[in-house]
Amino acid sequence: MNSSAKKVILLLCCLLPLSAIIAIGSGAVSLSASAIFKGMQSWWHNEPSQAGLIIMQIRLPRVLLAGLVGAILATSGAAMQGLFRNPLADPSLIGVTAGASLGASLVIVSVGMGLQGFSAITLVSAGAFVGGLLAVILVYRLASSANGTSVATMLLAGIAITALTGAIGNLLEFHADSEVLRRISLWRMGGLDGADLTRLAFAAVICLFVLGTLPLFAVQLNALLLGESEARYLGINVERSKALLVVIVAIGVGASVALAGSIAFVGLVVPHIMRMITGPDHRSLLPASALAGALLLIVADMLARVVIAPTELPVGIVTALIGVPFFISLLRQRSHYGMQ
Repeated sequence: MNSSAKKVILLLCCLLPLSAIIAIGSGAVSLSASAIFKGMQSWWHNEPSQAGLIIMQIRLPRVLLAGLVGAILATSGAAMQGLFRNPLADPSLIGVTAGASLGASLVIVSVGMGLQGFSAITLVSAGAFVGGLLAVILVYRLASSANGTSVATMLLAGIAITALTGAIGNLLEFHADSEVLRRISLWRMGGLDGADLTRLAFAAVICLFVLGTLPLFAVQLNALLLGESEARYLGINVERSKALLVVIVAIGVGASVALAGSIAFVGLVVPHIMRMITGPDHRSLLPASALAGALLLIVADMLARVVIAPTELPVGIVTALIGVPFFISLLRQRSHYGMQ
């Protein structure tokens, strides 16, 4: 890890808690740093004030969930860009986002949003998680043959499965009534307003799994940047690495979509920007992407709560509004970074 990458990671480590404190204090009811401290203190002494209830029951779980989901999406995006050897790749290319959206839509149409599943995780979230995993399994099976797994075929299969699940989802929406249609639309826009301790615990487990396993493939991802043949010459088990990377990303992104809906551009823009700053070495790119992804989603969720307070915008809309200008700027400057 070079000195520049270390400085970037250190800066992100300083900015992340600062952004979390600002986000906790922002909303329909503004709280100063001292009010946040006193509110948390009152909660721990079992005499919660209004500020304590706002912080511990609403804002802190939401900020933490935003950080966890952002870290998962950005790290998964960095891994997919390395696997596809394309800095414009996105985790949704393997069909997980589309499959999760279809799974959620099926549950919404069949049983509605009100029922709660085991451990208080909603059936909608469970449906999204299962749908995302099934879509990725299908994509991987289509891309696999006796000669191995083709990344190009996986990309094409992901596009096909995304189109298929989108068509089925549109068919469900066509037959849904107005209330169900609104619920599907709101879920697809993405949101962190359902944050609670159960969802937070689930997100923490998934985040630890993703952030604990993907860095173990940093050397393999670096080798794959040279090409699959070159990676094999370097002693990398390419087929095994590709399969494990796809599974890890599918679990991470599927869980993120299940918990927060479809949140655009975090997995695309964040690792892209971090690659230009820290370089292509995945030993520094993966942790930098995790920190920057958490930072971006915390800030985006804060903006979603304060732009038209007390009404909240879906956070997926905010990330798209932030991500699109960055993405267009990156496309315009691609020649300067060897991305023609």
